[in-house]
Amino acid sequence: MGAAAGKAVGDLASSAGTTRAEDRLAVAEHVIVEFGRRRMSGDGNNLGIWDAQATCANKSVLAAIDEIVFLKEMQAFPMATAAGRRMDGALRAAMSHLMEEPLSLRVWDGSQLEGRSGLCFAIEKLSVSMTMTAGVSSPALVFLTDSSTTSTVRTNTGEVSLSTIDELCTSCGSQPAGPDDFLDGKFLGELDLICPGSLSVLHDISLRVIRAGYTKELLQTFTSAPCDVLERFLSILQVGCSLETDEAISYENAEWWTAEDMIRRWILATKLVGKALVAMQMQLHAQSNGAFDRFKDEYLMAIAKRSTFILLRFADGFTSTHSVEKLIYVLEMYEVLGSAVPSLIQVFTGQRKELVSRQVEVVLAKLARALKIMVGSLITKIRTGISSGTQTTTRGVGAGVHPLTRYTMAYVESLAPHRGALDLIGSAEGVDSFDDLVSELIASLEPNLEEISALRGAQGGGMRHLFLANNTSYVLQHAASLLRGDKWVARCQGRVVQHMTGYVEASWAPVVACLEATGTGTGKPTVKILAKFNSALEKAYSGHARCKVPDPALREALRKAVSDKVVAVYDTYLLKHPKLQKSAKYTADSLAALLSELFEGEDGEGRHS
Repeated sequence: MGAAAGKAVGDLASSAGTTRAEDRLAVAEHVIVEFGRRRMSGDGNNLGIWDAQATCANKSVLAAIDEIVFLKEMQAFPMATAAGRRMDGALRAAMSHLMEEPLSLRVWDGSQLEGRSGLCFAIEKLSVSMTMTAGVSSPALVFLTDSSTTSTVRTNTGEVSLSTIDELCTSCGSQPAGPDDFLDGKFLGELDLICPGSLSVLHDISLRVIRAGYTKELLQTFTSAPCDVLERFLSILQVGCSLETDEAISYENAEWWTAEDMIRRWILATKLVGKALVAMQMQLHAQSNGAFDRFKDEYLMAIAKRSTFILLRFADGFTSTHSVEKLIYVLEMYEVLGSAVPSLIQVFTGQRKELVSRQVEVVLAKLARALKIMVGSLITKIRTGISSGTQTTTRGVGAGVHPLTRYTMAYVESLAPHRGALDLIGSAEGVDSFDDLVSELIASLEPNLEEISALRGAQGGGMRHLFLANNTSYVLQHAASLLRGDKWVARCQGRVVQHMTGYVEASWAPVVACLEATGTGTGKPTVKILAKFNSALEKAYSGHARCKVPDPALREALRKAVSDKVVAVYDTYLLKHPKLQKSAKYTADSLAALLSELFEGEDGEGRHS
């Protein structure tokens, strides 16, 4: 107990009028004061009691602390005396230095998360894989650089060469770790996350703190203790220390592609932190930590609380976001936070658990309200005929699928994987389910389609019906498998058939009428009747051959309906008037072949004169 300090006491003979205890206190106090002076000035190489390898580097300081603690335990001086006050001050200084040690002690080892098979590689791999799987819905993570070269790609973390991308996406020999590997709780559990030597230091610190009666101060110190593992995962967020303050933050003004990247990173960090906390708790509890066993749960809760609150603060920054373009990303954030709750709060007990759970519930409720506003804005956008940069324009669309229809159904399909979360949000706030939401989105679209189809009617009634058949079929194709029940599907299918019939009657019945209006007289049929039919046929064909019907099933059904309407009557007419067959421009087969090329879009132009 304080061998160095005891030796110093022997070297410094007590002066007259002082007790041996006072001499021991003076020597220990001198060591503590000198250590504090060197620590403040930065003088000396070893400014801590323990070094980075958890080896005691300042044994004299530790001995002085032991001496002061011993004098305190022995009640060497009455507290009301000058010596007692000196001892109390020396004890505070000694404990203050001791409390500095957990702040620099490396308890958790995150070095295994580095290197080519480590975290940095996995995050870069995540960025590349997100880009390659994003398609048209999520093009934000990686872009060609401004120089328009194909050798470099810009990500939100910097520039990556295509050779690096090849390396990221190709496994040679051993498979490098990817994000999925880190999300595997078993993978994290196999890593030795604890630095073994640090536990003996925590035991030594805890033992002295308990003897000195400074346990509350130690628990407060834990709130600032570092954790290399969690800090590496939180670094994925790529944000400053602002998340550790109480200052309100908002990402409302972030561009949607920036918001996507931020939320993707938050999702990964949240999942990793949750998995890591479970693994850290298991490994810490598996160790025999001596006196530190008394504090290990409080210690783990302290570092977990800080990490959890940083994640919650980040998520809270999106609760004021009302932009429709960020709807899907914020919805994913809501889902991940809800599913991560068990692992995030597993390490907490008692009031700490209640506090963290309450904070999570608050953020989830705020995200739910923001999502409700976004959904309302989406419905309004569709109802007013304004999609993302696309208004109810008629130019360049013809009778095909309108951009507003594509926009609406793209959102419906994007929302579908989140049916459970949307149902949960709806039930919590007493509003509609996912099915009702989809029905409302489609119902908001339909008046716009009717309005646009009226403009197509100016080109002929058939074009109006073709436009509605195309768009109704597109809606049916993309929503039929998402909605429960058959009533809506049957109604939608009936409307498609109705518009198909309307199109055939409006566009092709006049062509057939040229043959049917030949009169009942016995006069010879004239070539003029066939010429009139040919003229009407070719006019209808030239006007409709380039109309695009993207759905193959609808395209074939329309072709069959037109062919059934026209070819049968034409064939019957030729059979009744065999003398015209040699001079007729079309045979029944060639007419059927011609009509079979309808609705190919621009690619069908110029196939027939």
